[in-house]
Amino acid sequence: MLNKEQIKEIIPQRDPFLMIDEVEEYIPGESAVAYKNVSEDEYYFKGHFPGNPIMPGVLIVESLAQTGAVAILSMEENKGRNALFGGIDKLRFKRQVVPGDRLKLEVKIIKRKGPIGIGEAIATVDGKVAVKGELTFAVV
Repeated sequence: MLNKEQIKEIIPQRDPFLMIDEVEEYIPGESAVAYKNVSEDEYYFKGHFPGNPIMPGVLIVESLAQTGAVAILSMEENKGRNALFGGIDKLRFKRQVVPGDRLKLEVKIIKRKGPIGIGEAIATVDGKVAVKGELTFAVV
């Protein structure tokens, strides 16, 4: 299990944009499983939406991307580098994520060629799919 400080040793994101709280497991270059504890104090809930707080879908996708980045950037040859979005494909939003939810984030790297790759990403809450799709990344 990696905590936030250990995660920051792998990926460059920092608060308030570090979107994962802990990493349960990871295999460098292959996969990662992380969690985001969605708190009512999250900065974005002030405006999304007052009286009906819902985690923005793009931030769930960012949480998945950061999870995938742990898998890719933990590889020895990628230490100190960054992983950027190259594309988002087949992405579907299946349920809302709200304060109090514990978002499980799973990314499996399904293709890599040089600095470009694709991760199969799924975010769930209590075993129910919230977001599912493929994320293309470029290591720079």
